[in-house]
Amino acid sequence: MPRQQQAATRPPRRRSYDQFCAAARSLDSVGDRWTLLIVRELLAGPRRYTDLHADLPGVSTDVLASRLKDMEHNGLATRRRLPPPAAASVYELTERGRGLLPVLSALAEWGAPALDERRPTDAVRAHWFALPLLRVLDGTTHAGVVEVRLDEGEFHVRAGGGTPEAGRGAGDDAADAGGGARESPVGAAVYGDGPAAHADARIALDVEACLALGRGELTLAEAVRNGRAEVTGDGPLAAELRGE
Repeated sequence: MPRQQQAATRPPRRRSYDQFCAAARSLDSVGDRWTLLIVRELLAGPRRYTDLHADLPGVSTDVLASRLKDMEHNGLATRRRLPPPAAASVYELTERGRGLLPVLSALAEWGAPALDERRPTDAVRAHWFALPLLRVLDGTTHAGVVEVRLDEGEFHVRAGGGTPEAGRGAGDDAADAGGGARESPVGAAVYGDGPAAHADARIALDVEACLALGRGELTLAEAVRNGRAEVTGDGPLAAELRGE
């Protein structure tokens, strides 16, 4: 009788620069194409696989699945099942994964000058502009949720400290606003896609003004004074953003 053949198992692909260097070790985990952009999406809170694929135009399903598996293996993300009635699996960042926020913010600041012109092939999502605005809003005296409206859509961020405080976080507002799978533990989400259910201030502006704010070429108070932005709201945060 012929011997029963065992199923061949492919050894995991080894991705390492094999250098005793902190930068090289970091790139071992996040240096693959798409990984940091997946982190950008998950900074908005837990996401379903289908939602991630929709907001990462250009990534194949195989590559996305592979990167998520690598992120789980490297301790950057976890997958969990939402309780009924959602009954869906979502991916979310671990504490180590959320620690990449300053890295993404620095990359966004460094790359901002390259956004001088939108190419015909460029996709765009409103919440991609959250990262530069986080730095702008981080130093506000008053904390709260700020809803931002662009022609491309809406998103919301937490002003004051850059991350949600105890109580309601940016991810909580995303869930209330219909985000569903984006409900997250307090402190997990630093911004959210879509309108905020409970906003302390609202900003309406165009992409050019938003980019100028992120590059430090314009302050929000200046943008309000010269008509490039409108801030609405009655509380102290809205007044501060208006420069009052």
